[in-house]
Amino acid sequence: MQTKICPTCGCSLVRLGITDQQSEQLTFQDMQYFFCCQGCKDIFLKDPEPFVKEVADIHVCPVCLAEKPTAYTVSLIHKGQQIHFCRCIFCTEAFKKDPDYYLDRLAGKTDFKGLFDGNDVSCCH
Repeated sequence: MQTKICPTCGCSLVRLGITDQQSEQLTFQDMQYFFCCQGCKDIFLKDPEPFVKEVADIHVCPVCLAEKPTAYTVSLIHKGQQIHFCRCIFCTEAFKKDPDYYLDRLAGKTDFKGLFDGNDVSCCH
């Protein structure tokens, strides 16, 4: 699943509570990139290639919203789609209870305000 990750700092925009409308955006090599701030966009523009390569292997756990390289994830198949998770057993179990919520949240289709608002499930509770 493609998720919005700032290619410069590697943060999930959903985890930070940044909507598409709030993010800085840029099309580079026919790909749309979303940035958490103008500063990250400016850094990216100076030398984009290293950032593009690094972020291509990053997945966001749909439950705790941790950003992980593929080698540090486990995955499940849900409706024919491979979904990557952090290695925490809590996250895969929570996902199985309400997969549509977690996928919608990861896609930015909910009113989730970010992990730091104190009102949502985070890792290992």
